[in-house]
Amino acid sequence: MSEVLLEVENLRKYFPIRRGLFRRSAGSVRAVDGVSLQVHSGETLGVVGESGCGKSTMGRSILRLIEPTSGKVWFQGQDILKLTKPQMRDLRREMQIVFQDPYASLNPRYTIFQTLSEPMEIHNLYTSGERRQRVHSMLERVGLDPSYASRFPHEFSGGQRQRVGIARALMLHPKLMILDEPVAALDVSVQSQVINLLEDLQEEFNLTYIFVAHNLSVVKHISDRILVMYLGRMAELASPQDLFHEPLHPYTQALFSAVPVPNPRAKRERIILKGDLPSPASPPSGCVFHTRCPIAQELCQQQVPEWREVRSKHYAACHLIV
Repeated sequence: MSEVLLEVENLRKYFPIRRGLFRRSAGSVRAVDGVSLQVHSGETLGVVGESGCGKSTMGRSILRLIEPTSGKVWFQGQDILKLTKPQMRDLRREMQIVFQDPYASLNPRYTIFQTLSEPMEIHNLYTSGERRQRVHSMLERVGLDPSYASRFPHEFSGGQRQRVGIARALMLHPKLMILDEPVAALDVSVQSQVINLLEDLQEEFNLTYIFVAHNLSVVKHISDRILVMYLGRMAELASPQDLFHEPLHPYTQALFSAVPVPNPRAKRERIILKGDLPSPASPPSGCVFHTRCPIAQELCQQQVPEWREVRSKHYAACHLIV
């Protein structure tokens, strides 16, 4: 097993709800509520769940793009939540993010060369000639012609813009990359190209990925382990083989039952969850999934389930798994 690159302990991010003339606090939205995990060097951790389950907020909190409410985040053994802004700025060379919408994350007034050279300028790396050479080299590495450096974002397709976003994240040779639904807005054919590119880059640069996505087939293909989240909390964590072959948590079972199968004659039980997704501003007591769980019991309403290893390297938070 490779060394632990990133360790998260009891991470929480609550967004305050303010109302009235004086904007007094009227509660909070529990976007991320007690996430603890380890990510090893060189692996890909997939993160899946319904919209609003806290996947993207967790990723941004780990990088301190938004400040966590509480918890600890260790990167290479260093607690990054205790670092000052100048110290954090230096550390950002090692930790980068690729956003879901490549057009929104690129400055429309910057050429591609300006976009890719900006990280090197911020960290005072290389001469102007070396920067130009590195920009052209990275564009070529992500499958774009170096002559595109003089173009603006609106002159590219969605897949090309996402390649620019990936190139920007790689300019400082980071060790950890958080990929926030990097192929969600792309056509299926382009998705496969970008996924293959990410796999090639991971092997070439020894990258570690946290891959946030909705598409379960994509996550299964690229991930070494998959974390399933529900309403800001961890539901299940296992390898793709274990998770797809034998999902243990009732929410994971319902989530996977919605995945279409290629054989139209194949019969599979479809698990329909009852009720609506609860609000993260007032999550249910006990197990947050009990209001929609088809096998919930009285215990589930009263006690928060323990996060435990229920099979070898297969973790879940459910009272009813034996």
